[in-house]
Amino acid sequence: MSQTKTLNWGLLGTSFISGIMAEAIEKHEGSTLYAVAGRSPKGLEEFLNQHPTPTQYDNYDALINDPAVDVVYIGLPNHIHHEYVIKAANAGKAILCEKSLSVNMADTDAALAAVESNGVFFLEGLMYLTHPFASKIADVVASGELGEVRSINASYCASIAQFVNPGSKGAIYNLGCYPASLIHLVMQSASADGTCPTWELTAHGRRNLGDGNIGETAATIQFANGALAQLHCAEDYGMFWAFSVAGSKGRMEIISNPWLPEAQGNVIRVLPYEGEEQRHEVSADGDAFHYQVRAVWQALQNGEKALARPAVRPQDSRQIMQLLTEWESKTLC
Repeated sequence: MSQTKTLNWGLLGTSFISGIMAEAIEKHEGSTLYAVAGRSPKGLEEFLNQHPTPTQYDNYDALINDPAVDVVYIGLPNHIHHEYVIKAANAGKAILCEKSLSVNMADTDAALAAVESNGVFFLEGLMYLTHPFASKIADVVASGELGEVRSINASYCASIAQFVNPGSKGAIYNLGCYPASLIHLVMQSASADGTCPTWELTAHGRRNLGDGNIGETAATIQFANGALAQLHCAEDYGMFWAFSVAGSKGRMEIISNPWLPEAQGNVIRVLPYEGEEQRHEVSADGDAFHYQVRAVWQALQNGEKALARPAVRPQDSRQIMQLLTEWESKTLC
């Protein structure tokens, strides 16, 4: 791909998250919001009122097969992500698929197999991992400032149950994917060989009265190296977050929201058991969605099929999905 190539983006879906992505694409000088597809005439009209787009479809397949589309963004409910990853891969398109990649391992493996066999670019939309704040978190862990990682506490909650598709299967795949993926990155960063140790997991939770999906759940994870993690999420009460890592030499607390980093105000607090507190403040050019669009553009200019860590690679997406599906299956309600 030429260094001066402008990417034509095609968006599947007209939901809130597609609107956020549209804003990031519109602001990136190397990207064009070329096409959008929506099955709801009202939803498509409302989207176009906010984000005028030259090409519109009421059929997802038609957008995927438009030869002018360079990148397909899949902003659809979790349980059909895999279907459109496969279709886009078979059409030879670069793919940015919203998290979570799927809601089970069979569909996850089918999607990733299509990506590999077609040799296309793929990225799961854990957008915060493309932001410099995620790089700083990983660097602090890898630097040895904390010593050996002994425990992690992570929680992410938001009142979103009324907005999400029941097929997305609840809090774990809608919100738990964020702290789970950050725990995964921390464990990789702490490892000498860059791999996440195997784990054992137990969990308890409760189900929503309406759709029967898991609305809140807390898991305990023990990794093979002895580290422990407490993991919690809920989708039916107010937004709050917490993320901390305790090591043999000190603790790290993420003061700002690690999963919605902005241009300013991103703060890490390191508290050695002996010595003075250190604060790491990370300034950036924009929010996580800005960096995600920019990272896709740069990768495609360079002919790359995936991003490098700390962004999520296909193999990381699969391992995170293993953690999420096990969390779901072992949650006693």
